[in-house]
Parts: sequence; structure tokens; C-alpha cells
Amino acid sequence: MANVRDLKKDINFVLGDIIEAVYVWEHNNPKKDNKQSEAIIDESIETFDELIAKVNDKSVENKKAHFKSIHNDLETKGRVLVEKVNQLG
Repeated sequence: MANVRDLKKDINFVLGDIIEAVYVWEHNNPKKDNKQSEAIIDESIETFDELIAKVNDKSVENKKAHFKSIHNDLETKGRVLVEKVNQLG
């Protein structure tokens, strides 16, 4: 991982893309119920807030391991959110 700025950009891009995908689905399916899609957006925003808070935590001893765990969390949670977007029907 190059630096903190890149990690923050990755978090922003991944979760932003997921939210955008939900908006596209909502636009293409105007007659369907949006409760599930809105829940995905809310979960994406909560995940964003959680991960950024972890990145900004200055009390970490081993920064390399800490940032690697944040990156792994982003991958895991991102995959779960993408799967939820794919299951919208």
C-alpha cells in the first residue's frame, strides 16, 4: 500500500461505485420497492464512516498492519455490498 491518501481514495471509490450502482438500479427499476436498495446505501455510508475513522486513528502502534487490515476490511465489506446489489431484483 502506497500511503494513507491512496487508501482513503480506494475507500471512497469502492463505496462510491457501489452507491452509484444502487442509484442506477433504482433509476432502471422505478416501480420496484426501494427499501433494500436504500438499506445498501445506508450500509455503504456506515462502512465508509467506519473505515475512515480507522484510517484516521493515530493511536496505532503498527501502522503497516493496521492499514493492511483496513484494506482487507474494505475488500470484504465491498464484496458483501456488491453481492447485495447483484441480488436486487
